[in-house]
Amino acid sequence: MSLMASMGFLMVIVFMYLIMSKRMSAMVALMLVPVVFMLSLGFAPQLGKWAFDGVKQVAPTGIMICFAILFFGVMIDAGLFDPLIKKILQMVHGDPVKVAVGTAVLAAIISLDGDGSTTYMVTCSAMLAVHRRIGLNPLILPSLAVMQNSVMNIIPWGGPTGRVLASLGLEAGDVFVPLIPGMVVGTLWVCFIAYRWGLKERERLGIIHLDNTAHAEQAAMAEDPEVEKLKRPQMFWANLALTTILMVALMYGALPLAILFMIGTGLALLINYRSLKEQQERIVANGANAMPVVAMVFAAGIFMGVMSGSKMVDAMAKALIAAIPPELGPHMAFISALLSLPGTFFLTNDAYYFGVLPVLAKAGATYGVSAAEMGRAALIGQGAHLLSPLVPSTYLLVGLNKVEFGDLQKFALLPAIGISVLWLITAVVLGYIHI
Repeated sequence: MSLMASMGFLMVIVFMYLIMSKRMSAMVALMLVPVVFMLSLGFAPQLGKWAFDGVKQVAPTGIMICFAILFFGVMIDAGLFDPLIKKILQMVHGDPVKVAVGTAVLAAIISLDGDGSTTYMVTCSAMLAVHRRIGLNPLILPSLAVMQNSVMNIIPWGGPTGRVLASLGLEAGDVFVPLIPGMVVGTLWVCFIAYRWGLKERERLGIIHLDNTAHAEQAAMAEDPEVEKLKRPQMFWANLALTTILMVALMYGALPLAILFMIGTGLALLINYRSLKEQQERIVANGANAMPVVAMVFAAGIFMGVMSGSKMVDAMAKALIAAIPPELGPHMAFISALLSLPGTFFLTNDAYYFGVLPVLAKAGATYGVSAAEMGRAALIGQGAHLLSPLVPSTYLLVGLNKVEFGDLQKFALLPAIGISVLWLITAVVLGYIHI
């Protein structure tokens, strides 16, 4: 193994150790670890150019994520999803099956903002009282929320896909759009699981009659007055039309995603908050959610720019290729899809997508496997990733529902793995991942 390959693997190991041991945040480690290694190897003169080249490469992804979070943050502030929440509460009628399926549907829609914490807070605040009143198994609500968020989490602004795009220098259309059929299948799977769990609970509990209208009114009255001031119910149809148009334009690739969300955010602010003061307040409030993710993406640009510019990733790929039997080389995408399940469960997304994936992709390229196919394969394991003990937002979920993390894993892990299995089958059948 060459010196550059050895130092590359060591750099990845150091990076993974620092973030998993919580000695550094992912953003800090992504910026400082490659700088230290390059200085120690005598590449100080080239360091700036390599790092800046990497930052320029991830800039479209960073911009897209920033404005996507701002857009959906404004829509949540304006109350776009409130009528849906109330409608679901009115439709369930105390039937465990309807409550469970309604929970899955609500979690799917709220997950569109790409933030797990927001999904859990909105879904649990809307449905927890109903689940408790009926007496459903307390693990059903958090399990459905985490599984449905796992499905929706691969939207480009959700985190994992953004990391894949940043680490491989790809466009969202190359990776995300081919996975949309799998997301549909995954959502149907979660709804099916919700239906099955609901049937078991119906057999155990029967149907309990609830005054859902009263519950909805009580929940509305309990809202924070400051939050209520931000609601714009009169703009519901305008917001719905804007969001629908944006999603259709995204799927058809009418404009680059970054530009779509920039335009969408501008329109959302203009439609809902006319004064300059209100617009600035919404940007600041929702920007707080966007900043950590965007900062991490640009930090990743330094890491990947240095690895790429120094040819370190090439040396690592050659070493990896030498360890792979030649007959398995053409199957790198399928192998990577299988590896992504344990890889993203036992490693953080940062460690796997910024440390492991680029090496696998470089090795796959030697055998004619495209970076886009390797990127899609790397996302297959996300079905169970959110049940990993390395995911902070899941601790919020168990806290909101007052359940044990280990109990949630035991209850939801196998169905969550089923999401990844269905994703892989769908991608293979449609030809987006080749066996």
